[in-house]
Amino acid sequence: MELRDYLNQNLLLFDGGMGTYFAERNHSVGSGCELANLSQPELIADIHREYLEAGCRAIKTNTFAVNRVSFQGNEELVEKTIAAGWKLATEAAATYDAFVFADIGTISGLPDSMDIREEYRYVADCFLKQGAKYFLLETNANADGLKETAAYIRNKVPDAYIIATFAIQPDGFSRDGSFAANLLEEMKGCAAVDAIGFNCVCGARHMLELVQGLDHSDVTLALMPNAGYPVVIDNRSFYEGDPGYFAAQLKEMADEGAVILGGCCGTTPAHIAQAAAALIGQTRSQPRIRQKPLVEAADTLPDSLFWEKLRKGKKVVAVELDPPADVNLTKFMNGAWMLKGAGVDIITIADCPIARARMDSSLLACKIRRELNLDALPHMTCRDRNLNATKALLMGLYAEGVRNLLLVTGDPIPTAERDEVKSVYQFNSRKLAAFVSGLGQTALPTPFHLFGALNVNALNFDVQLRLAKEKLEKGMIGFLTQPVLTPEAFENLKRARKELDGYILGGIIPVISARNARFMDSEINGIRVDDRVTQLYEGKNRAEAEDLAVEISAEIARQIAPYVDGYYLMTPFQRTGLICRILEQMQQDVLQ
Repeated sequence: MELRDYLNQNLLLFDGGMGTYFAERNHSVGSGCELANLSQPELIADIHREYLEAGCRAIKTNTFAVNRVSFQGNEELVEKTIAAGWKLATEAAATYDAFVFADIGTISGLPDSMDIREEYRYVADCFLKQGAKYFLLETNANADGLKETAAYIRNKVPDAYIIATFAIQPDGFSRDGSFAANLLEEMKGCAAVDAIGFNCVCGARHMLELVQGLDHSDVTLALMPNAGYPVVIDNRSFYEGDPGYFAAQLKEMADEGAVILGGCCGTTPAHIAQAAAALIGQTRSQPRIRQKPLVEAADTLPDSLFWEKLRKGKKVVAVELDPPADVNLTKFMNGAWMLKGAGVDIITIADCPIARARMDSSLLACKIRRELNLDALPHMTCRDRNLNATKALLMGLYAEGVRNLLLVTGDPIPTAERDEVKSVYQFNSRKLAAFVSGLGQTALPTPFHLFGALNVNALNFDVQLRLAKEKLEKGMIGFLTQPVLTPEAFENLKRARKELDGYILGGIIPVISARNARFMDSEINGIRVDDRVTQLYEGKNRAEAEDLAVEISAEIARQIAPYVDGYYLMTPFQRTGLICRILEQMQQDVLQ
């Protein structure tokens, strides 16, 4: 029977978690199972048969992580492993009249030089050579390359059946911040994809609750949850979820309208056997349509006065104060009070600049908001925190009345290792923007106002503009630029004003000495100082240099005024008094 004919009358039950069950059968720790297609074919075939005997009607090839990235470019090994996996699955399925799906897992760790669409097409071609007709594109964190891959397969095999599933956490987002509802909506527009759904990460109950909060009324829904959540003993992960409980949740998923069901990590033949028994006689159900309740406001705090001023077209002023490196807040808070008195609209606070630990920018933002009744713009980097920690922090910031954020990727952490830096990033600023924007639609009464960084000193400003446009698409509304201290930076700022549909706060940093100018130009990433500026400071004492800093900064403010919506001043060495002098001059020139 053809798969589509079967699905017209029946639910389709898949097998369970090959990787975790292989580890259980093979008594192995942390090793992938895909190469066992070549080294232990009898064991892989036996596992396929166990799931089929348990009652599933579809099995996946043992090829989840088989691709050129995982196999370090060894195409011969990729093709041999896929061919062996296909042979083992099809031979096992033939005895049970079951369907075989070519299993293509998410391709992660892709170098910048590689195109994910080409990698997916390459793996698809390997399966097409074997005669594959049914495909499962599984455990994805986003939709990158999936629609193009599905269309490619459909063009090669017009009657192919293609399922795309995403790994979504119980809170409704993937590991890189994509929201389930957005992914579902995006994939609905791809005619080449026959079924859409979710797998892995969630236990069965949480996956059921996730689906109940989504509109899937016009989707052929595929759901393959984990067998609960793992415990780790002696570096091994164990799933202790009860098979009967798992089966009961799958039955409820079928009642919700799921058509394709199965298991992921931790699900054994015992889980599938219980599921098969629970689904006997089950027919396709009409999806239940639920209206998601609106998030109610948790307080009556006013929205951002900074934002209100900005959107009304008035020039705003943001001033950056570095957080203290110890627990003494006196100088920081005194500076904040001085800036408020000088008419600053918002204080920005860096998030551990240059990857050195300082007092937390978000906590300081809350303190400023509460004690000074002044808007604060905490910088939030992608370094050091995952999405769960980010969401928890954002909810706390919202409750404290903080409504504005500057999202940046952040500086890497230097190490003494040969590779020089340690990677501690789960996402970049664009993905973080999409995630925070999604929270504004799902978990918060109103969205945050999101800003990004724009490096007008970049050697290749075309790249900066491209990234800025991507940031705007992901939910940012404007940018704070690096300081304008060269003619090239000024020209780039003018170009940004012309090409970007977002607010721009032009960066100004007062140079306080010739030595300071040379240091910033040589050692601070993103800052360039014109040699003519440096020469003006030669031989100046502190008082003379400070007077010059006021003069130059005010002139820069006048020069960039036609091209910016406001100003972003950076405080050198906590010299808040210097910033107040500059602001006084700006009040006369550009802030009237």
